[in-house]
Amino acid sequence: MSDFEERSVGELRVRIDRTLCVGFGDCITEAPEAFVLDASGVAVFLAPETTAREQLLRACDSCPVDAITVWNETGPKSSRELVNKFLDSLRTRAHIP
Repeated sequence: MSDFEERSVGELRVRIDRTLCVGFGDCITEAPEAFVLDASGVAVFLAPETTAREQLLRACDSCPVDAITVWNETGPKSSRELVNKFLDSLRTRAHIP
């Protein structure tokens, strides 16, 4: 198996670095339908395309060892940046300060 596992989910590209993952499972707690631990205790994708974008970003951001990287159309981003940008767009549409 490769050191990296990568998936496209909507306009996002999500990568798990299997060499960094130590199996805390925080991503699974946040999005159990997107991630699962394999037999060696390392996170792998389950069905991230079924997960709401915000939930997926929170799951990626929850990794304490930064084993999950998220890209959008402009390149690599921290999932925290993407969550904040997404929330800002929702606030703008809902006219919330």
